[in-house]
Amino acid sequence: MSVTFITRRHRAGRYVQQPAGYKAFIPAPLPPNPGIDMDVEMQGLLSNADRALGRLDGSIQTLPNPDLFAFMYVRKEAVLSSQIEGTQASLNDVIRAEADIFDPTRPSDVSEVINYIAAMNVGLDELKNLPLSRRLVEQIHERLLRGVRGNKMNPGEFRRSQNWIGPQGCTPIDAIYIPPPYQVAEETFSDLERFLHGDDHIPPLIRIGLAHAQFETIHPFLDGNGRIGRLLITFFLCAQAILQRPVLYLSLYLKEHREEYYSRLQNVRDRGEWEEWLKFFLRGVNEVANQATETAKKIVALRENHRHLIVERFGNHGGKAVRLLERLYERPTVSVKDVASLLEISFPNANALVAKFVQHEILRETTGYSRNRIFMYAPYVNLFSNI
Repeated sequence: MSVTFITRRHRAGRYVQQPAGYKAFIPAPLPPNPGIDMDVEMQGLLSNADRALGRLDGSIQTLPNPDLFAFMYVRKEAVLSSQIEGTQASLNDVIRAEADIFDPTRPSDVSEVINYIAAMNVGLDELKNLPLSRRLVEQIHERLLRGVRGNKMNPGEFRRSQNWIGPQGCTPIDAIYIPPPYQVAEETFSDLERFLHGDDHIPPLIRIGLAHAQFETIHPFLDGNGRIGRLLITFFLCAQAILQRPVLYLSLYLKEHREEYYSRLQNVRDRGEWEEWLKFFLRGVNEVANQATETAKKIVALRENHRHLIVERFGNHGGKAVRLLERLYERPTVSVKDVASLLEISFPNANALVAKFVQHEILRETTGYSRNRIFMYAPYVNLFSNI
C-alpha cells in the first residue's frame, strides 16, 4: 500500500534539492505513470464535455458569418485570461481602445489585453503552417509581451535563469512553487511537444488537460506563462478541428474558480492528483461550452430581431442599414465617417442613418462629444460583457 501511494504521489515529478539551497520541481514525462484512472465519473465528465464542444461548434457554424462572430469571442477570452493575471481592463475598455476613443479613466493595462488578442490571432494564423510547437509558442509569447509589462523578460525566448511563484517580494527559499531549472525546462518542454502530437489514443480533452498543467509546471518563460498556457488550450482544440473557430473562453471558468485552479495544479505536483485536476478541467469545458452555445443562440436572435426592425422601420434605407448592421458584427464600433465610407454615401446621409440606429437603440454614442463621435453596437457587446 505504501509503495503504491509513493508511486502515485510522485507520478507528476519530484522536488530536487538545488545547489542554491531550494528545491525545484522536476516534472515526469507525460502521460502519467501510473496512468489516468478513467473511472465512471471521469468518463461521464469527458462525455459531457465532448458533447458540449460538439454543440458549440455546430451552433457557431449556423451563424451567418462565423469568422465575424469569432471576433468577440477572442476578445472575451483575452479579457478574462488577462484578468486572472491581475489586469483590470474590461471588454468595453478594449473595444473603446481599439476604436481610439480617448478615456482618461481607462485602465493602463488595456494594452496587455490587446496584445493577447494579437498573440491569439498570430497563433491561429501560424497554425495553418506550423504544428503546435516551441517555435509557435515563442512567436506568440513575443507578441504577447511586446511593449507592455514584462517586455524586459526576454519576450519570445525560453528563460535562461530560475523563476519561482509566490507573493510579491518572495525569494526561492519561501516561494510557493519553484519550476525546474532552465536546462531541465527545455528538456521537459521537448517531451511535452512529443506528447501533444502523440498517437497513443488518449482522448483529446484529456491530452490538452494534461498538457496545460504540464506547461504551467514547466513555466518555460520568465513572464506570461499563465496566459500562454491558456492560449495553448484554444490552439490545440482548433488544431485538432474539435472547434472550427476559437470560441471557447475557458478563462471564464478558471477566473471564477481561480483559487481552486491554482490549487488543483499545485496538488498535481505535490501529490500526483492528475484525476482531480482533469475532472475540474472537464467540468470547466462543459460549463463554458454550454454558455458559449447559448450566447451564439442569442446572437442569432439579436441579429434577426434587428434585421426585422430595419425592414419594418427604415423604409428605402433598409438595404444600406442591413449592410451597416452586418459590419457591426465584425467591429462593434463605428463613426459617421466610417458609415459614409462603408456605404459610399454623403456625410449628412450617413449621419441621418446613424441617428436612426441610435433612435431604435441599436447604436449608442460613447464619447459624449459633439464632433468625432464614436457609436457602439451595445446590445451585441452586452451579450459578452454580461457573461
